[in-house]
Amino acid sequence: MLARILEPELMDTVEDAEEYHAMDFSEPDGRFAERALELLAGSSHPEVLDAGTGTAKIPVLMAKARADLRVVALDPAREMLRVAARHVTQSALDGRITLARLDARNTKFPASRFDAVICNSTVHHLPDPLALLRELKRVLKPGGAVLLRDLARPASMDEAWAIVKRVAAGDSRRQQQLFFDSLCAALTIEELEQLLVDVGWSGFAVRMVSDRHWSIERPWRKGKSER
Repeated sequence: MLARILEPELMDTVEDAEEYHAMDFSEPDGRFAERALELLAGSSHPEVLDAGTGTAKIPVLMAKARADLRVVALDPAREMLRVAARHVTQSALDGRITLARLDARNTKFPASRFDAVICNSTVHHLPDPLALLRELKRVLKPGGAVLLRDLARPASMDEAWAIVKRVAAGDSRRQQQLFFDSLCAALTIEELEQLLVDVGWSGFAVRMVSDRHWSIERPWRKGKSER
């Protein structure tokens, strides 16, 4: 099994942010946004925390699809948020998407504030994601919706490159290298299952939702007290 190879936690240069925003993840981003909205069915005027928003592509997709939804979108990278702000403004969503330069492992938000917590493609950046899961659990309302999704680490570098060549064949060499590095930094299903045990988040299952993505999810449940 391929050992985890950590990559830098932050992509915080102008080149990093612009390259990342230019990469075509419209298909997985669209599926993520659609699933997040499905998990929020039945809620009214929900407030969502997006941990590690990058350039805010998913909050924009969600806000466009649902008019009563508000998103607080966090990222510690200044350049990512600069591009995110441009994207939000171009989408005419400044009043409904709030961007904040914060580390999602220590947000300082009140406990039980958010109706949903979402996190896409951030876990693989963190050397130890346990602090992130603990903080997301803390700020989530009882019965709140959860959607966490990221890459799964392949068994070998050859398998990782095969995924890159299949999925990102039209991307630049730099973009392909970034994708490869992310695959090598990702977690396995077994590692994720242990994290859920460590954080005390019961009743969740980790499942593969594509050949390269895992997902942890729970629907919004009115009046439920389970955490």
